[in-house]
This record gives sequence, structure tokens and C-alpha cells, in this order.
Amino acid sequence: MPHKYVLTYFDIRGLAEMARLLLADNGIPFTEKRIKTNEEWLKIKKQFSFGQIPCLKDDDVPIVQTGAIIRHLARKHNLYGRDEDDQCYADMFFEGIRDLHDKYVQLMYKDYETEGKKEQFLSTTLPLALGQLEKLLVSRQNGEQFVLGDKISFVDYALFEELDVMLILDPTTLDAFPSLKAFHKRINQRPSLKAYLDKRAADCVKVNWNGRQ
Repeated sequence: MPHKYVLTYFDIRGLAEMARLLLADNGIPFTEKRIKTNEEWLKIKKQFSFGQIPCLKDDDVPIVQTGAIIRHLARKHNLYGRDEDDQCYADMFFEGIRDLHDKYVQLMYKDYETEGKKEQFLSTTLPLALGQLEKLLVSRQNGEQFVLGDKISFVDYALFEELDVMLILDPTTLDAFPSLKAFHKRINQRPSLKAYLDKRAADCVKVNWNGRQ
């Protein structure tokens, strides 16, 4: 029997978006519980291990922590590469994306109003991270398809979402990174993602809980 997935998260893109993209692109049915207010969240927070979301319920089994959720889906749906080498490379690439995202979160939630912090992120932190990711991307089939080469994996959804968020912060941010820019365009144009991305845009779903993006 197919798995019954329920994804619980705030009514933003945030940490759940890569899982939503994976599920939508692969035609995997899921339902959502989107939390819209802080009061609503405080009422249910104690239900979750570590008091955090996103939470993916696979049938009756709740799974929390972003990396655990996306890797669980990857294992279940053959989106983790062909062998141990692929899986190790995917994990390495994913953790690099998460490092960048942690710095982005620091900016959005803690340093945004501090003079010079946004400029420093855009001029130094972001180009350095994107350069590292571009170098990794082109190491497999010249970066002309997916992170692992010719087969899509969970990391592609994490990378696409991260690049998409950075383009909101600065629409020119990928101009110096042609392989990442072309990758973002390819994923953005996937027919299997079009309906989801169109709906996300129409609904004006915010990236962050505090509205900054």
C-alpha cells in the first residue's frame, strides 16, 4: 500500500519546502497541516519530539528534523543515488547547503537590522558559499543535469530551494555562477513542478515566519 504522508509546518516555505518540492515533483500524494499563528503553534508544540517542526507523519510514524525527513523520503522513493558513493556525495552536498542556510537564517532572524550585516552577507558570505557549491556541481557531468549527474535526488530540491530564496534576497546573486543559474532554471521549468510552483506564487507564500525575505 502507498504511504500516507502528512506534513506539519508553519504556513511558510522555510524548512519544509524542500520536502514539499520533492513530493510534488514526484507525484507523491501528501496532505498538509499549515500552522498560521503563534498561538496555534504553542498549543501543539509539546506533541513533537524536540518541540520543533517540520514533522512528517508516514502512516502512523512521526519523523522530525529536516535532514531526517528529506533523507527518509529519498530512501523510500529511490531519490538517494545508485550506491554508497552517491549517498555520501549527496550527504556532503546537502550539508553544504545547510551551512549556507544557517547563515541565511542568522541574517534574517538576528542580524537583519544590524548595519552592514546584509551587505556583508551578499558581498562575502553568499559568493563564497555559492562558489563552493558551483565547484561541486560541475564535478559531475559538468553540472549540466543534477547534483548526482543524470539522476535526480533529494539534494536537487534542497539546492533549488536555497538558490530560489537567495534570488529573492538579491535577483543578481547567481549572475557570477552560470552552472548554478542554469540548474535553477532547469528545475524551475520541470513540468512536474509547474502546478506546485504556480500555486505557491499565486498564494504568495512567505519564505520566513517573520516576513523578511
